[in-house]
Amino acid sequence: MTEHEHSQGEPRKGATSGGLLPGLVKGLITTARVLGRPTHTTEYPDAQPYLPPRSQGVIALLEENCTSCMLCSRECPDWCIYIDSHKETLPATTEGGRERQRNVLDRFAIDFSLCMYCGICVDVCPFDALHWSPEFEYAEVDIKDLLHEKARLGQWMPTVPPPPALDPSSAEPQEITAANKPPRAAPEARS
Repeated sequence: MTEHEHSQGEPRKGATSGGLLPGLVKGLITTARVLGRPTHTTEYPDAQPYLPPRSQGVIALLEENCTSCMLCSRECPDWCIYIDSHKETLPATTEGGRERQRNVLDRFAIDFSLCMYCGICVDVCPFDALHWSPEFEYAEVDIKDLLHEKARLGQWMPTVPPPPALDPSSAEPQEITAANKPPRAAPEARS
């Protein structure tokens, strides 16, 4: 007798002799037991999910802090941040002083269809222009509409939670210490 004929003729070891009915009854009992328990899911569109206070949903832009240094754009592994700027000459503030140049932000856009939400751009920004907002409802019908310009990114800034409070037993930050120092006395004129 070949192996193929042997496997067809004899019942499998481990198969129940009662057939399909005991397994079906066990399944129905389990289903009936679970039906009485409360569910853990929420009906998302009808009930908003609970999110931790500093959850990371979307990247918001504080435009007045952006100096167009391009660090976020250069460090982005997906290259999904687009920045355009130009230089503007500022007149001297004092007589005999020299004119200054500053970058003016023309365009700041993030393509959320490419973004992998790693947060490197938020971490690398030296001027705190980029922040995590807990907003997560910005789905679009067309994938091309996921390219958000600076106006849309700025609309999410009011939803950014304030930073956590400092530890009361920690040392005072250097910036606050320097700001609280009394002003220096003006040097006396020499005769």
